[in-house]
Amino acid sequence: MSEAAVPDALSQQRQEERERAVRTLLLRPLLSSNDEALALIRGHADWLRPWFQREAGWILHVERACARLYKRPADLGDASRGAPGFDRRRYVLLCLACSALERSGPQTSLQELGRRVLELAAYPELRDAGFHFSLDSATERRELVHVCRWLLEQRVLSRVVGDEESFVAQSGDALYDINRRVLSLLLAVSRGPSSMAPESAPRDLEARLQALGEEFVPDSAEGRRGAQRHHIARRLLDDPVLYFEDLDEGTHDYLMAQRGPLAARLSEGCGLQPEQRREGLALVDPDGELTDRRLPAEGTSAHVTLLVAGHLGEQLRAAPGCSVARSAIATFVRGAADEYGRYWRKQAREPGAEHALAEEALAALAALDLVHLEADTVTPRPALARFAAGSPEIRQSGLFEA
Repeated sequence: MSEAAVPDALSQQRQEERERAVRTLLLRPLLSSNDEALALIRGHADWLRPWFQREAGWILHVERACARLYKRPADLGDASRGAPGFDRRRYVLLCLACSALERSGPQTSLQELGRRVLELAAYPELRDAGFHFSLDSATERRELVHVCRWLLEQRVLSRVVGDEESFVAQSGDALYDINRRVLSLLLAVSRGPSSMAPESAPRDLEARLQALGEEFVPDSAEGRRGAQRHHIARRLLDDPVLYFEDLDEGTHDYLMAQRGPLAARLSEGCGLQPEQRREGLALVDPDGELTDRRLPAEGTSAHVTLLVAGHLGEQLRAAPGCSVARSAIATFVRGAADEYGRYWRKQAREPGAEHALAEEALAALAALDLVHLEADTVTPRPALARFAAGSPEIRQSGLFEA
């Protein structure tokens, strides 16, 4: 290698490492000392901090034992986001568990954590809101276990001995170390919930979310442009596609003027490929590494989702802007079962199963922003035209049995 080629090779290596660091933080915004990627993040922290702040308005906190990207979505009300398997009830349990852990010593057992959560759940405000929790049934104990396992994944807890299933069966317990530093970085808000006095706190859930995530925007042209840039970048880094029609007039005008340079900067930082279309803009991940919802994918539900996507894509190409009755999707799935049912799991072939399969497929497509759902109709969105289902490919026995 010539002397002139050495700086180029080092520059390429540095660029690849930064790209990998950005992708890692997008995928796992909270890293602890147990994560191998932490050393990479720390090594490029001086470049990563201003990049995230400039492009998306996200703050990156890096220290010796952990790193936290305070990643806020563009839409706080997007119900398709969140931890797998969590509903509103389990999020309440998560908040109570974190509050209990904050008051615990360096270690706690699952039984002790459950006892503390029960004490906190007895607050009159929670009862008045309709929240009730006990550990009397296996279902409720399993809910607490689900929360604990998520905290284990986030490295807030580290299992020392025991297992959660024995707790569910009331035949044993589990002991955890508490990583108090990671616990303190878990909440990504602009202000702590406790900083809002009860008498002044908004009572509406959406207003509470806005108050917790409210960000200061300078009352100037530059401040408004910065907020628009951050909103667009957050959408592009988080969402499958950004449609022009979903933007307000000011943000739409900014994107139309800056979409080329903006997409190029984001693409250079994280390795996603920009795709500019008449209807909007997307950053596509060719490797699927940053995709939490894959299409196509394996399994009966995924196959049905792809078939529904292909069917709606045909409707869209034939009549742009069309809407389809939701009941018609179940009818389509019933017909697809006659052709593809031999590849599906047994329960999916039973009469009446098409309704649940159709709704599951539509929910998956809506989460990918490929369709817009209303009470009785489905409206395909432009990006859905990318998908079409062909003949199934059998790579191994039982491909669609999952």
